[in-house]
Amino acid sequence: MTPPSIGELRSRPALDHLDLVAAPVAAALQAWAAADPVTAGAVGVVEIDPALADTAALTDAHPELHPEMSFNCVLVAGRRDGEERVAACVVRADTRADVNGLVKRSLDVRKCSFLPMERATAESGMEHGGITPVGLPGAWRVLVDERARTAPVAVIGSGLRRSKLLLPGTSLVAVPGAEVVVDLGR
Repeated sequence: MTPPSIGELRSRPALDHLDLVAAPVAAALQAWAAADPVTAGAVGVVEIDPALADTAALTDAHPELHPEMSFNCVLVAGRRDGEERVAACVVRADTRADVNGLVKRSLDVRKCSFLPMERATAESGMEHGGITPVGLPGAWRVLVDERARTAPVAVIGSGLRRSKLLLPGTSLVAVPGAEVVVDLGR
């Protein structure tokens, strides 16, 4: 299968270029390929200038990349009965995760907060600006906005600032452990 591309962002098969992704992402892609080779095989990776890792900078540099094609992954946590509950929220770049409403209810916690950057990068094994739902710790929930399903191509982090993953939206909602949530992004 040919990996997806958007304009000048010509991706290569991620499984053949694991050096372009963070170590936990590489391990997750390999495990995913063993379980579902077709879906995992649709994931591409493209090198970018690390200065363009943030969505706004990347879309400014590549006008063919529209905000509804980019998906951001934010990490949040809350507590219930002394137990911490962590989740990754994957939403289109033109929306924001409904952290204080839907996410809070999904985690069944009283209050949700974004993970501090230092903790998010240390515990995910990924760089700030590159955090992705692929390869996160297994105990973390992965909530994906249902609009991802209809994206012909979704652009997400690779775990590193110097590259992005490109995949069909149907593959994004099929990331191992993903839970599709209606109206996660507002």
